[in-house]
Amino acid sequence: MPGKLIDKINEKAEAREPFFSLEFFPPRTVAGGVNLFSRLDRMAKGAPLFVDITWGAGGGNPSAVDPEKPTSSLAVAQAAINYCGLDAMLHLTCAGATKNEITEILHLAKKHGIRNILALRGDPPSTEADWVPPEDGLPFATDLVKHIRSEFGDYFGICVAGYPNGHPDCVSVDEDIKYLKEKVDAGADFIITQLFFDTKTFLEFVDKCRAVGISCPIIPGILPIQSAASLRHLTKLSKLKPPSHIAEKVKQMKEDDRAIREYGVEIATQMCIDLLEAGVPGFHFYTLNREVATKEILKNLGLWKQQKCKQLPWLCSANDKRQGEDVRPIFWQSRPKSYLMRTQDWDDFPNGRWGDSSSPAFGDLKGYHLFTSGHPTKEAQEEKIRMWGFPQTTDDVNEVFVRFITGQGVSRLPWVEESELDSETTNTPLFNEFMKLNLNGILTINSQPCVNALPSNHEVHGWGGDDGYVFQKCYVEFFISPEIFEELLEVLKEFPKMTYHAMNADGSVTKTNLTSSQPNAVTWGVFPGKEIIQPTVVDPISFPIWKDEAFELWEEWGTLYDEDSVSRQVIDYIRKNYLLMNIVTTTLSITRCLKCLRCSLPVWKGLVLLPDNIEP
Repeated sequence: MPGKLIDKINEKAEAREPFFSLEFFPPRTVAGGVNLFSRLDRMAKGAPLFVDITWGAGGGNPSAVDPEKPTSSLAVAQAAINYCGLDAMLHLTCAGATKNEITEILHLAKKHGIRNILALRGDPPSTEADWVPPEDGLPFATDLVKHIRSEFGDYFGICVAGYPNGHPDCVSVDEDIKYLKEKVDAGADFIITQLFFDTKTFLEFVDKCRAVGISCPIIPGILPIQSAASLRHLTKLSKLKPPSHIAEKVKQMKEDDRAIREYGVEIATQMCIDLLEAGVPGFHFYTLNREVATKEILKNLGLWKQQKCKQLPWLCSANDKRQGEDVRPIFWQSRPKSYLMRTQDWDDFPNGRWGDSSSPAFGDLKGYHLFTSGHPTKEAQEEKIRMWGFPQTTDDVNEVFVRFITGQGVSRLPWVEESELDSETTNTPLFNEFMKLNLNGILTINSQPCVNALPSNHEVHGWGGDDGYVFQKCYVEFFISPEIFEELLEVLKEFPKMTYHAMNADGSVTKTNLTSSQPNAVTWGVFPGKEIIQPTVVDPISFPIWKDEAFELWEEWGTLYDEDSVSRQVIDYIRKNYLLMNIVTTTLSITRCLKCLRCSLPVWKGLVLLPDNIEP
């Protein structure tokens, strides 16, 4: 749940449940941002308590908080919260910034859903040997903590840094601890330490902190050694020398980064085991924007807890503003970040029933490329062409969809954020049937099978935790040529319980067999002591908005090719002529419908969209 991290830390400590958190730094390029967001998604699966994002260099560097700059600290932190479903803490340094500048930054952070700050002095500008803080500045981290509390009261959770070996600018560890206590007394909630190389150093530091009256949680910062170069760089920045036996071991393996990483995992794992036995509440890992070493350590410790059951069928935001949201249109099921971005400015979010508080003011897709391979770089364009090739006919496009379904060289389609199919498709008979559909030009982009009263903790279809039951209607969404579409409509007349919506790109062709614009719940759950939850719906009012986005993605595909090329003409033909269609049914009549189509429509020959054994 969103909120101040100290509450989550205390809850874990009281339950004696060790936790972990992860630190990342902002990327230098948009392409690096795409990779970082993908990494955040992958690391989120291990259930970190939170992530924190480091600050831009140079104190009050305005580029670090420009929400329009995709590589800024604030942009990364708010994306982790709003689009990756992670609680995030933003580093904030005060060196070189005035009080007004700090206040403006904090207002921006609050606006974008950030509730937690790591308050640091930061490094003075390297170009000034005798640096003097601004006249209306905040010289030390203690002043920053006081300012946050003075201006924002208890709104922000505040963390401060501790130095088990003493701050490089302090004459002793004892003097540094005195200043640390001042930060805590000024209003800090908890402490994260800088790196250290042995358990004894950390435990002695904690004892000294407790002796002077520091009682808040102290979380050890763990830096896995991953290469000789990274070790040299970080020890230079921290002015901390590694023990001779570690330095000598790394030196012996300096040409073998894999061996160094394995050694780093080994010693970090043992140190964490010793710290757990000493009663530490959790760990904070300095990832260096990598994932392998940290994940291996967490797995060794049994702290990597791959989440099996989702809170809801879709990705939840960690923003306080969206805390009550529990209903969304199914159209964005494969593009949850797109939906989150397009609804970020809504004042109210649907709760209980779609339509009660839904907003028609969907925003545009500006900035969505941050989360996909759609960023406009030469490397991204080349990667797409490598996957999708140069289609010369619509059959070539069909083959691209098939190769995505089967995992043969196509890891992504424009309509799917993830680089692999959802387990609802791959773990059911739908998998083989979708391959047949796409081979015959029915280009599927979204689906779910029938589910009838499966346990809510089911490995594939479950959501919402234990003790409940989940249900789903059959749903499939696809692009279809106008010729096949007209023949399909004739067959659908024989199956009135099947509902459908279809539109072409410009909206000049709109077909449906519904007389009402009311939403149709296609997923619901029953839990003890609660009303029925209906988290996904087919909403006729939202469908035209999704339709625009879906066809716009064809246009993005087409821009890979020269305007007068055959490939561009093929993609433009599909975009201008095909329809986007969804079908929903409450029964297995969709199976029988498609069995009839085997006889009446040659292109459907042999296809069964939803096999009879899909229902338990």
